[in-house]
This record gives sequence, C-alpha cells and structure tokens, in this order.
Amino acid sequence: MTDRNTEILFAEERRADIVRWINEKKKVLVPELIEHYKVSPATIRGDLRDLEASGLIKRTHGGAIPGDAAKAGFEPDAAAKNVSHLAQKRAIAAAAAELVENGDIIILDTGTTTLELAKLLKDRNNVTAIVNDLEVALCLEQFDGVQVIVIGGTLRKKFHCTVGPFATNLLAELNVDKVFLGTNAFSAQKGCTTPDINQAEIKKMMLRIATQVYILCDSSKIGHNSFVPFAGPQDIDTIITDSHISQRLLEELTDSGLDVRLAGV
Repeated sequence: MTDRNTEILFAEERRADIVRWINEKKKVLVPELIEHYKVSPATIRGDLRDLEASGLIKRTHGGAIPGDAAKAGFEPDAAAKNVSHLAQKRAIAAAAAELVENGDIIILDTGTTTLELAKLLKDRNNVTAIVNDLEVALCLEQFDGVQVIVIGGTLRKKFHCTVGPFATNLLAELNVDKVFLGTNAFSAQKGCTTPDINQAEIKKMMLRIATQVYILCDSSKIGHNSFVPFAGPQDIDTIITDSHISQRLLEELTDSGLDVRLAGV
C-alpha cells in the first residue's frame, strides 16, 4: 500500500469515527476533535467540510451537530452507500460468507454489504441465491456454482433494486434456509428500521420465509432509528457488525439477548 493510500484510509476511518462521536454526543467542538485525533485545525476543518457536504453532519460555530443522515427519513442512494464505511462492510461480508454452505438456498437483500458478500461466493457449489438487487444479480451471474433467481417488481430508481407487491407475492411462495438482510439503522429498542415503506415490506417477507435470519449492519448504523421498522430483535438469529462498535452499544445489544458477531477491521 502506498503512503497516499494509507493517508486516505486513515482519513476515512477518522471521519467515520467523527460521525459516530457527533451522533452519540449530539454536539462536538473543534478543539475536542483536534485534541482527540492529534491532527491540525486545518485537517479537522477539512473533515467537517466534507462530512457536511455528504449530509452526515452540520457545522456550527465552533463545532458540529448531527446532519440529515441522522434524521429518520434520510437514505443515501446507492452511489453514496458504495463509498461509505467500505472496510467495515467488507469485514462483515467476510464473516457472513463463512455462514453460506454448499447446497444452501439463500436470500441476499439489496445493499452494499450484501454486494460485498456476493463477491465472496465464487467458490460455492449448488447454492441458490434469491435477490432483488440488480448489482448483486450481475455479480453472482459470473459464478458457475450459484443459481440466481431475480425477484421482479417495481425498480426503485437510484437504488438498483425491486420492491412492491409483485416482489413480495413471489417471495411469499418460497422457503429458504438463510436470509442476509441489510438495514439503515438498528437499535436494541426498535430493531431494524429503514426510511422506505416499500423496502420495509419486502424485507419483512424475506425474513418471514427464512429459517435463519442474519442482519448485516456496520457499527455506524447501530444506536439509531429510521422511519419504518421491519424486524424486531426477537425476529433475528444473529447480527453481524464490525469491531468499531462502542462498548456501550455492544453491551446494549448483548444485554437485550441478541447474538452479536464482531468482524475485525
């Protein structure tokens, strides 16, 4: 890895951590950030400027507060999701891939983490994957050992996935071994939530027909709630997140009886 790539990686990790910190504390001052990360004022100002441009925070006089991304109805499109917390998503995908066995019938939900999971299934044999995400389908199409069933329905523009009654009605006729679901937010109190009602309905059906339910959720989403719930803690067998989760949030999840698996980053 080049020095420049290392700098970019460190900057991405620092900015992700800044967002988590601001969302937890509700307001953080610039001097606190400078002291905590041991970087220059110019670096922190650049971080806050870029995070505000992405809608993740809002700058205030002397600091920052949560931005639009902390609102219940906010959802970044597929292009924005592709570059957010990528290292964590790949680690979660690697942990989830270990749960896919030859001969399984699985559902892969739409999302960037499930896309990373799909990329890791090239050596599986006799796996049937049911998907509603066009990018996930195109990825799996390359693998001889994976049969792909694409769920039809209404295409959700800018999100590359199908939703609506056609999709849910088809799913209702099926039974699968395992479902790997993404979520926009997760809390021990509300479970999995998403900003879109149609997306929530298809996720509900996916978990209803699965024997085992796995939630793939990077730590930046934990401790937050979005608009529509689709899975309570009691509906979930295992949640897979990354090792950047705070100890407080981890204890909240485990104390509620959830099986939590941490993917090292």
